[in-house]
Amino acid sequence: MTDQPALAEHLEEHLAVIESVRGLVPAVESLGEEVSDRLQRGGVVYSFGNGGSAADAQHLAGELIGRYCRERRPLAAVALSTDPTVSTCIGNDYSFDDVFARQVTALAGPDDVVVGFTTSGRSPNVVAGLAAGRKAGALTVLLTGHADSGGGPAAEHADRVLAVASDRTARVQEAHVLLLHLLSEHIDRWAAASS
Repeated sequence: MTDQPALAEHLEEHLAVIESVRGLVPAVESLGEEVSDRLQRGGVVYSFGNGGSAADAQHLAGELIGRYCRERRPLAAVALSTDPTVSTCIGNDYSFDDVFARQVTALAGPDDVVVGFTTSGRSPNVVAGLAAGRKAGALTVLLTGHADSGGGPAAEHADRVLAVASDRTARVQEAHVLLLHLLSEHIDRWAAASS
C-alpha cells in the first residue's frame, strides 16, 4: 500500500481538476443556451453512460425533471440506462454496444439533446449512442475526461465536448457532477424566468 497516493494527494488532485473546470464555464453557458432553446421548442434531453457515468446521466435527468434550485416547470429528460428490460433486451438480442444507440434511434429527433457521459471517451456504447444522436439530427453532447487527447473517439460524434483535464476516473466523475450542476443552474434560471 505504500505505492498508493495518500488521501491528501487525492484531495489536492481533486482541487486542481475542479479549478480547471473554470476554463469550461463559457462552453457550459453556451451549451445551456442551446439546451434551453431546444427544451423551449419541445425537445427532450436523453442522457446515458455506464457505471458511475450512468449515475451522472440519471442525476442530470433528475435535475431537469425535478428542479435544481428554483421552483419551475418540469423539463423533459430521460436517462437511457434506467430501464433494465430495454437494456437487457438490446444487450441480448443485439449487443451491449447497441444499448444506447438503439434507444436514441427510436426516440431522438432534431429538437432533442443527446448527452453521453464517458470518463475515457472510449466506451463503445456511448460512442454509438452519440453517433445515433447525430444521425437523428439531435444536438450531441459529450462529458468526458482526457482533455489533452480531445475527448477520445466519442468526441468525433459530439457537437459539444466538455472534457475534464484528468485521466483518473474518480477525478473526472467528480468534475462531471460539477459540470452537470453548472448546466442545471443555467437551465434552471432560464426555466424559472420563462414559466
